[in-house]
Amino acid sequence: MDERDIRLLKAISDLGTGSPERLHEETDIPVSTIHYRLNNLREEGVIENDLYDIDLAKVGLGVTVLVELLTDYHGSHHDFEEKILAVEGVSQAYFTMGETDFVVVAHLPDQEMVERLITDLETIEEVRRTNSTFVVSTLRHSTRALQNYDLETLLGELADE
Repeated sequence: MDERDIRLLKAISDLGTGSPERLHEETDIPVSTIHYRLNNLREEGVIENDLYDIDLAKVGLGVTVLVELLTDYHGSHHDFEEKILAVEGVSQAYFTMGETDFVVVAHLPDQEMVERLITDLETIEEVRRTNSTFVVSTLRHSTRALQNYDLETLLGELADE
């Protein structure tokens, strides 16, 4: 990726849109060039989708729970990870190193769903113990990691020389 690609990706993250007109206003890159580069970034798999962000609390999924899973499995974690992903409400799941084997993030409507989530996770044969944390207040919920960097940092670290 070159400097223009990184400027476009940063602008998409900051603006929350892939609108070529808005991106042009932000970056001064010509609209035709933006179209061309966005198509290339899609073909390369850098841009994965055109989804809209949703305010989960306004939808009714305002309870966020982080669940650490300590497991006892034999073979590869791939052998049972689908069981974790199949639990309703799991929106993110991570295989981790250290004492905790997996971390699950869920956005749920109420306490009853939290209890159901924990029960469903604990009934997975390989799960030995869970440690759950309720989120009291969200300080940052960003699905666009580039928002959290200065443009100059991104250019220095990611741009092809």
